[in-house]
Amino acid sequence: MIALKRFKSSAPDFEGQLAGLLAFESAQDPAVDATVAGILDDVKKRGDAAVLDYTWRFDRVEASAVAELEFTRDEMQHALAALPAVQRNALEQAAGRVRSYHEKQLAQSWSYTDQDGTRLGQQVTALDRVGLYVPGGKAAYPSSVLMNALPARVAGVSEIVMVVPTPGGEKNPLVLAAAALAGVDRAFAIGGAQAVGALAYGTQTVPQVDKIVGPGNAYVAAAKRRVFGVVGIDMVAGPSEILVVCDGSVDPDWIAMDLFAQAEHDELAQAILVSPDAKFIDRVAASIERQLADMPRRDVIKAALEKRGALIEVRDLEEACALVNRIVPEHVELAVAAPDPLLKRIRHAGAIFLGSYTSEALGDYCAGPNHVLPTSRTARFSSPLGVYDFQKRSSVIAVSQQGAQRLGAIAAELARGEGLPAHAKSAEYRMK
Repeated sequence: MIALKRFKSSAPDFEGQLAGLLAFESAQDPAVDATVAGILDDVKKRGDAAVLDYTWRFDRVEASAVAELEFTRDEMQHALAALPAVQRNALEQAAGRVRSYHEKQLAQSWSYTDQDGTRLGQQVTALDRVGLYVPGGKAAYPSSVLMNALPARVAGVSEIVMVVPTPGGEKNPLVLAAAALAGVDRAFAIGGAQAVGALAYGTQTVPQVDKIVGPGNAYVAAAKRRVFGVVGIDMVAGPSEILVVCDGSVDPDWIAMDLFAQAEHDELAQAILVSPDAKFIDRVAASIERQLADMPRRDVIKAALEKRGALIEVRDLEEACALVNRIVPEHVELAVAAPDPLLKRIRHAGAIFLGSYTSEALGDYCAGPNHVLPTSRTARFSSPLGVYDFQKRSSVIAVSQQGAQRLGAIAAELARGEGLPAHAKSAEYRMK
């Protein structure tokens, strides 16, 4: 029997119940942060030697040089070539869809010219070098490789450096195959905070990057927080989240499994169903009980659903959309007969899945849009990972002689108002 919370928005204590459901302590563990600080400082000072020490300590992989931990391009290509045909085809089709979607995000440089001949614009350039962190060991995340590396490649990043731990020396061929397919240039069998430090500061062997992207555990997240500013980072992601809005028109077994799909990530994942149909909620609850027993990760799913999951009955679909905007989920499924009118009402969500056939799992792997999404209510101010995360913009200003007369007078007046006379004279020297 699963103890799944069930709320009604019309209940007098609903606000308190909702606050309790959404309460999540995301503060960094002081012990983890202290450990990470020490590792990063050591890597910064000792470079390769520190990386080798931590790789042995945490992953039990011994090497006399970091160069021994680098995968060759031939190794990555061999992993791709050795995949079973069905698996390789799935990986290639997913990569093609992800690449096509992200090509539409590519920003271009632009400029315009004022009447006085002054030209103003924006020059868009790609980052030079990006670091990609990929979890390793028994867990295989080739989809993360595709979702992080392909937008960088589309953006025109010159070099992509991947790090992936290999605990006990266990290399995952799927990850290496995805790296070959996505165009990763260099890859190292290192992980944890030491890998983040190597990418951020550079070592004798691992090149310093401009930005670090990709998921990781608490130590990796803490390390990314600490190196931000030295390098850019994509985001510090929290546990996975899904909110399903359903009008009762979809098979309850489908909805139950959609909730399972997020809950199986880990015990802190959040899965919520919102519906105005009380009888449909009953059917989903019954489906959850029935299907849970057959889930290989049922213990994780049960813990997640009991800890942070909920079934919420609302007055209507309009209220359901308002609730989405308050909860700000990473993923929201509008599993309703007519989703498009509701789409316009959703303002805060990482990704929005429309209609009964659009399971969130398709977005994780092969629909096309990126699966690296803002969590923990950060979709209020941030967006999915995309090509724009690997491009930067420089302002371009070319003032004509005529423009210098007009702009110089404006600048000089404002500069003197700010008490900066050198600024004023600099502008006035260009004036007749």
